[in-house]
Amino acid sequence: MELVPDTSHLDPVVLELGQLFADAGYELSLVGGPVRDLFLGRSSPDLDFTTNATPEQILAVARKWADSHWEMGRAFGTIGFRKRNRNKDVLLIEVTTYRAEAYDSDSRKPAVAFGASLEDDLARRDFSVNAMALRLPDLVLVDPYGGAVDLAAGLLRTPGTPQSSFSDDPLRMMRAARFAAQLGFAVHPDVRAAMTDMAARIGIISAERVRDELVKLVCGANPRAGIDLLVETGLAELVLPEIPALKLETDEHHRHKDVYQHSVQVLEQAAALETGPGGPVPGPDFVLRFAALMHDVGKPRTRRFEPGGAVSFRHHDLLGAKLTAKRMKALRFDNDSIKAVSRLVELHMRFYGYGEAGWTDSAVRRYVTDAGPLLERLHRLTRSDVTTRNQRKAERLSFAYDDLEQRIAVLAEREELDAIRPDLDGGAIMALLNLKPGPVVGRAYKFLLEMRMENGPLGADAAASALRAWWAGQPEARVPDAAVQPDAMVPRSAADQPGHN
Repeated sequence: MELVPDTSHLDPVVLELGQLFADAGYELSLVGGPVRDLFLGRSSPDLDFTTNATPEQILAVARKWADSHWEMGRAFGTIGFRKRNRNKDVLLIEVTTYRAEAYDSDSRKPAVAFGASLEDDLARRDFSVNAMALRLPDLVLVDPYGGAVDLAAGLLRTPGTPQSSFSDDPLRMMRAARFAAQLGFAVHPDVRAAMTDMAARIGIISAERVRDELVKLVCGANPRAGIDLLVETGLAELVLPEIPALKLETDEHHRHKDVYQHSVQVLEQAAALETGPGGPVPGPDFVLRFAALMHDVGKPRTRRFEPGGAVSFRHHDLLGAKLTAKRMKALRFDNDSIKAVSRLVELHMRFYGYGEAGWTDSAVRRYVTDAGPLLERLHRLTRSDVTTRNQRKAERLSFAYDDLEQRIAVLAEREELDAIRPDLDGGAIMALLNLKPGPVVGRAYKFLLEMRMENGPLGADAAASALRAWWAGQPEARVPDAAVQPDAMVPRSAADQPGHN
């Protein structure tokens, strides 16, 4: 069966632009992902076009028509435009001169050569499903490589040989895994074989480009399929080596589960717990998903076979957080994402033991405070980390976490738990003890924060009395000037305290 593109999803802006180019004597075609999405009954706010016009001619045709434009890709033949449609939605448009590009064997940058025809341009596309075009403005489908047939079959093939395609742009191997995750496509055996044989070539691609593909993969509808493909072809060894390292050899007594299979199952389960746009963790949520994938990466280095026959992974959560941060830095992730994901990995074991021993209110407060804005993600990561086939154990853990969440809700309602701070801030501490900004103020703040954690809200008067009693036992109380450092900053929140993440 062959699919048919649903052109009713085309924004009228597409036809307007096509007519502009036709009136100017140039060819213009919608190409790539937007055409593929028409077959799938979807519309795209990002529109890619190809033309026989040069960048200078592209600008001459469309500059006045568009609301704005950019020329950052001009050296590669690409001019970008922004255009509001009739609904006032902003469409992002890129128009590129017919081209062919290839990587030198040792270079990360493509050598660009402009092509002569639409067919030549389609030949350099990554996969057949993306090598289709709609000629504008008459909407004639151009599909020289059977993309519509492959789309109907859910199959990824390359227009030419996969070896040639991946040599031209090795990032296409990552894209194959990404499309497996996003669209649920199978990968043609020839493509899989070429990915395996040429995996090392991914090394010439910048970390930023690899990162962007990885994010799209992890946020796909079926991220496990993409991760499995990276691992099976050897690409993961080069871009995310901590994941294939989870394939620990099981001992003859099978005393521990397959950590890799457990991790990808946790990833699936975490994705299933994401919420809609109005919920606390709208999906797809990269931070939650990547933390789920990476949560056990500390296990290979911490595995120990105990004398009694058990297997332990002591402190794998702490080591895993460090390994996760190191890998994300290598992939050029932003600092906020690195901190969030590694913090979740660090905290993912905190819950265990709650069901057996129970926690004081103080322990619950610390759990919430340490999680901070990641609490809702931590809830989902912790629940997802249960993959045991022992139904009674799974139910017991689920019940225990239900109980913990209920206690958090009760305490939050009573104490505004999401913003725990001492009953006195830095300014009040300095005024009460006649101090100037400096380390002593930080110690006093920390003392009050500990009291708040242990006892809940004290009120300003009780906190002041406790602070005076604490201050009476400090050496600085007898030498007031010793701690004065006028240029030091006064901590205003728990996040300012040393060691608080």
